[in-house]
Amino acid sequence: MKKVKIIPFQVKIVCTNINIRMVNYHYKKEKYPYKLGIMTVMKGEYRKMNKKISGRRRVKPGDVGNYMLFVGPTMLLFSLLFLFPLVSEIFYSFTNWNGIDPTFKIIGIKNYLRAVKDGTYWTSFWFTIKFSVFVVVISNLIGFAWAYVLSGDIPYKNFWRALIYAPRIIGGVVLGFLWRFIFQNVFVQFGTWTGIRWFSQQWFTTPESSFWALVIVMTWSLSGYLMIIYNSGLAAISKDYYEAATVDGASKWTTLKSITLPLLKGTTTRCLFIAINWAMLLYDTNISLTNGNPYRTSEGVMMNIYATAFRSNQISYGAAKSVLFILVLLMVSFGQMKLTSRNEVSL
Repeated sequence: MKKVKIIPFQVKIVCTNINIRMVNYHYKKEKYPYKLGIMTVMKGEYRKMNKKISGRRRVKPGDVGNYMLFVGPTMLLFSLLFLFPLVSEIFYSFTNWNGIDPTFKIIGIKNYLRAVKDGTYWTSFWFTIKFSVFVVVISNLIGFAWAYVLSGDIPYKNFWRALIYAPRIIGGVVLGFLWRFIFQNVFVQFGTWTGIRWFSQQWFTTPESSFWALVIVMTWSLSGYLMIIYNSGLAAISKDYYEAATVDGASKWTTLKSITLPLLKGTTTRCLFIAINWAMLLYDTNISLTNGNPYRTSEGVMMNIYATAFRSNQISYGAAKSVLFILVLLMVSFGQMKLTSRNEVSL
């Protein structure tokens, strides 16, 4: 009968909130059913060991207070500023409350049916979608271009990064009034001196000029922020890839197409997500720059919801519009994340 040699060894187990324990075990040398790190342990014995130790991991009564001390304020603010308003909004969307009377009635989905037939609401919705497409594409291209250029050997690169990022520091309302002055005075004077009619046109008097004014301002504000994110993504790419490409004789365009862009897909996904949400949630710059003029043709969906709920005192109807907008925004955001995160490359 063949003898089986039994070899003793020690397994060091480190678990959260559990002291390091030295557990003596034996295993048969001819059987290797399970591996723990570089050591080999019989699977059944390891499960017994793990179950025995995990059973001792109990939360002490004093630990609950410590957890609530750190998590409690965040959960309270999250509930007060997000969960409670969201639940209230969904509830009031099924009522006829006007925001003033203390009484209201449950009317079912009448507000939603009314919103579906509201031409002004869907006009502002279509305006927001067009605006978001242009802003997302242009701001990401400009942000990546700035990040790519400033990632090279350029003097005072930190100064240029700070200068490009500076527009993001300016608030939306101030940004709108500042650019309104630029469009109505600086651009007109510049167009008059140079003879370029595009600059000297009367801004905010046509739907097209108001649309492009909003696109210019939002792109100018957002591209600097996206540049910082793209710059972080570029800095995370190892230089070994570029050195290998240089040895192989790859051109800058080939390096950009075959190395930089594939390794930046994760960063691009995040930048697209941020740009989509910021563009579709535009309100403050919209109201200070164009105020929906001319004749509400440059009115975004957020501005339309605000006008319905607070200017017309139709809180329930505005809540129904808001819920529909939230659903569309969620579908667009999750769809974008699903599509763009498929082929991400891990560094």
